[in-house]
Amino acid sequence: MFFLTDEHNMMRRVVRDFAEKEIAPKAAEIDRTCEFPVDTFRKLGAQGLLGVPYPEEWGGAGLDYLSYAIAVEEVARVCGSTALSMAAHNTLGCGPLHHFGTKEQKEKFLRRLTTGEILGAYGLTEPNSGSDAGGMQTRAVRDGSQWVLNGQKAWMTNGGYAGMYTVTASTDPARKTKGITAFLIEKGQAGVEIGSEYEKLGCRGSNTVEFYLTDCRVDDSMVLGEVNRGFQQFMEILNMGRISIGAMALGIAQGALEAAAKYATEREQFGKQIGEFQAIGFMLADMSTEIDAARMLVYRSAILKDRGEDYAIEASKGKLYASEVAHRVCHKAIQIHGGYGYSREFPVERMMRDAKITEIGEGTSEIQRIIISRHILDTTRRAHGA
Repeated sequence: MFFLTDEHNMMRRVVRDFAEKEIAPKAAEIDRTCEFPVDTFRKLGAQGLLGVPYPEEWGGAGLDYLSYAIAVEEVARVCGSTALSMAAHNTLGCGPLHHFGTKEQKEKFLRRLTTGEILGAYGLTEPNSGSDAGGMQTRAVRDGSQWVLNGQKAWMTNGGYAGMYTVTASTDPARKTKGITAFLIEKGQAGVEIGSEYEKLGCRGSNTVEFYLTDCRVDDSMVLGEVNRGFQQFMEILNMGRISIGAMALGIAQGALEAAAKYATEREQFGKQIGEFQAIGFMLADMSTEIDAARMLVYRSAILKDRGEDYAIEASKGKLYASEVAHRVCHKAIQIHGGYGYSREFPVERMMRDAKITEIGEGTSEIQRIIISRHILDTTRRAHGA
């Protein structure tokens, strides 16, 4: 692409080579068994892929966010499960600590996270509080110099293997979103229980669990950022996460396109390769065009972030479009494979299941449309003095 540097292209080649050799051969098996690929994540840490956009002084690779998006895309091209856990660790695990942590908190946790010594997880969603963060039921009550946390978190990615958790709790329930605070919690701490792992449609090799807090006590030193500012913090982290989920959708779509194109050159019917039939060729053309358009949107949001500009709306647009493109591309890829696409003999069946989470995670498609439409209306009102 015209705006990618030699360093970006090198990043793609290095990660693609690693993904082809170390991740792709295990992708079908971890999907079948729902087994989290611990060895793969050790290798990801050694490759610097568990702290891509964070400074070298804290153990990260010191690369820009566009490089990170490319890395997620290339991993997702062969395995959605690994890409989801990698993205969750980089964005939700490391991000809050890097952006809002004190020097002491970073010294204690961040370098261990970015090097892959431990994984990070983020507890925001609850059984009765998803898109409505103001309805959060987890509570943190001050007791002297400590806070006592009680509540339940749902859909915690990497939760069963993490060494550190960032957990949000209501510290002033009457203030709704303006009364939420983030806390750091260590693995094995008293009052913490890892619940059952979810049986998921896709990304089955990515660990996702319930998380319980029962009279869990943490010191003031484990408050992340300012008290009652947790909502503003996680909104910034979710904006970052939308770039990575958009990149994950891109990778899944690209993998599905490549699998479909390969099959179209190998499968013969009526005496010729099926790719020569116009119906198949048109599907491939549409798939490729939509992926390119989605890539421009996702990369644009990463570039804006790297420039220090406002990127929130662009991240929502990129995530919305790329996730729905992934769904459409995987659907067409299965159609091109015919009956074989419906079986686990070929990867497109897995890719379609994996793609679905990109329309849900870091804000559903419906939430993205609300964000984008409100921005359009607010901009129009300001322009016309309404």
